[in-house]
Amino acid sequence: MEKRQIPFSPPDITELEIAEVVKTLKSGWITTGPRTKLFERKIAEYCGTARAVTLNSATACLEAILRFLKIGEGDEVITSAYTYTASASPICHVGAKLVFVDVAKDSFEMDYDALEKAVTERTKAIIPVDVGGVLCDYSRIFDIVERKRGLFHPKNEIQEAIGRVAVVADSAHAFGAKRRVEGNWRKCGSIADFTSFSFHAVKNLTTAEGGALTWNPIKGIDDDWIYQQFMLYSLHGQSKDALAKSQLGAWEYDIVSPAYKCNMTDIMAAIGLGQLSRYSELLEIRKEIIDRYDSAFLSMGMQGLKHFGDDHVSSGHLYLLRMAGMTEKERNYFICRLAEEGVAANVHYKPLPMMTAYMELGFNIVDYPNAFRQYQNEITLPLHTCLSQEDVEYVVTKVRELLGKQGALKYAV
Repeated sequence: MEKRQIPFSPPDITELEIAEVVKTLKSGWITTGPRTKLFERKIAEYCGTARAVTLNSATACLEAILRFLKIGEGDEVITSAYTYTASASPICHVGAKLVFVDVAKDSFEMDYDALEKAVTERTKAIIPVDVGGVLCDYSRIFDIVERKRGLFHPKNEIQEAIGRVAVVADSAHAFGAKRRVEGNWRKCGSIADFTSFSFHAVKNLTTAEGGALTWNPIKGIDDDWIYQQFMLYSLHGQSKDALAKSQLGAWEYDIVSPAYKCNMTDIMAAIGLGQLSRYSELLEIRKEIIDRYDSAFLSMGMQGLKHFGDDHVSSGHLYLLRMAGMTEKERNYFICRLAEEGVAANVHYKPLPMMTAYMELGFNIVDYPNAFRQYQNEITLPLHTCLSQEDVEYVVTKVRELLGKQGALKYAV
């Protein structure tokens, strides 16, 4: 088989996105403006929510949600030990105590029994992580926070209106995913109290950099008011954005808080509008690749992330595969061997308690044994919409060939 070069996750940009960007550049409006506002409306429509907010990253979205909830010093926020730092760092940014929960055995989701035990009187939010595009069991999570209502002590009117620990989904991987909730299919973005999405360059839908957040109605709090709070947060606490200030005679504005700068631009939104217009097609391509990988690898005794089931439909963002019997060292060598064959692979994730920043906060991976077991033999194969059928078959062939040489692999390491 002729050698190919298979990148891990290049952006899928077509003439459609290029035309949208050119149109925006020629419009004379390139920062936050009409294209950004249109993109927000399209996202809300897609997710089935009243409003959506776009910012310059999913990390900014997650931090904005925590700040909107006025979570800070003296509070606790729980998230998974098996995730990227962007799930945890916003908790540190707002001054709250970060609490990690291990994943369940042979799972990429939090151990829900451990999650329930981790909720205390100081817990103000839980951040579940939808790894690979598969939604967490939000019915189970909401059951937990409802049972823990008696422990909840609100510190402000917003927390009081919610009346319990807030469920803030890190859905960086899961735009377009669905899950059956109480018998009805619900889109990601309309299930958790708040949801954060990523539109980074490697995501299913990209704006180069960028993210969005959505929320479900909060009794007694107007959605337009909530939207305005996120706008203030994202643009220095300025009472008018550039679009509003551009109106005749409307230059004057106020600064109502010393806030932040993390707005999305119209150029970024233009890319997103092009991507969104063909997103259903992109999801279908990902499903076809996942089906091919599953048929090739799961029968060999390997464990994969279950993207599709009776109660859930994944966005198909990552193809996570656990290589049966491999040690961490053997897995790393396997990735190097794949690279020599032209196949770029990755690992999702090295658990955060293994990272220097979090070890310095006092976390130790020995306290999260299931997360370590998931990590030590996990490999993430290329899964993107620039792959041809021949590319997919090449990946399958090379993985099988190297697995067939597992004895030599063990000897080599």
